[in-house]
Amino acid sequence: MSFRISSLPVEPFQPLFGLSEEALLQQGARRMVADEKPGFPCRVTLADAEPGESLILLNYQHFAEESSPYRAKGPIFVREKALSGVEFVDEVPDYLARRILSVRAYDRDGMMLDADVVEGKELTPMVAKFLALEGVDYLHAHFAKRGCYAARIERA
Repeated sequence: MSFRISSLPVEPFQPLFGLSEEALLQQGARRMVADEKPGFPCRVTLADAEPGESLILLNYQHFAEESSPYRAKGPIFVREKALSGVEFVDEVPDYLARRILSVRAYDRDGMMLDADVVEGKELTPMVAKFLALEGVDYLHAHFAKRGCYAARIERA
C-alpha cells in the first residue's frame, strides 16, 4: 500500500524565526543550537539539524481534533532555516528510520484504533498493516523515548 509521510507546514512558525530570546520566552519558546547529530529533529524538514544550527523549541498542538479525547500538544523543534514542509512517498526519511517510534492509528473522528512500537527502519510494514485496518484514516508517528510528535502518515 502506498503511503505518504508529511511534515508540519512552515508558515505557523515563521513569525518566531529571528525573534529575540526575550520575545521567544514570552511565547513559551526557546532558541536552541544543535550540538550533536542526531538529536535535534525538525518537524518541518523531517531531518535532524546539523551541529551549530539554530532551532526553535516550542509547544505545538499536533492533534487538534476538538471532539477527540486524544487531543494533544507537546514539544517540537523547528529549524530556523526551514523554508517549506516536505513529503516522502513510499519512503521513510532517515529522521524516522534511526529512532524507535510509537505509531498510532486513528479513524476520521480522531479515535485511536490501534498502536504499537517499532524500530524506525521497520516502519514500512507497520504502516501497511495499520492502513489496511478497517476504519483507519491516518497514523501519527511519535518518538518513543521522549514521546514527541514526529510526523503524519496517510495513504498516498
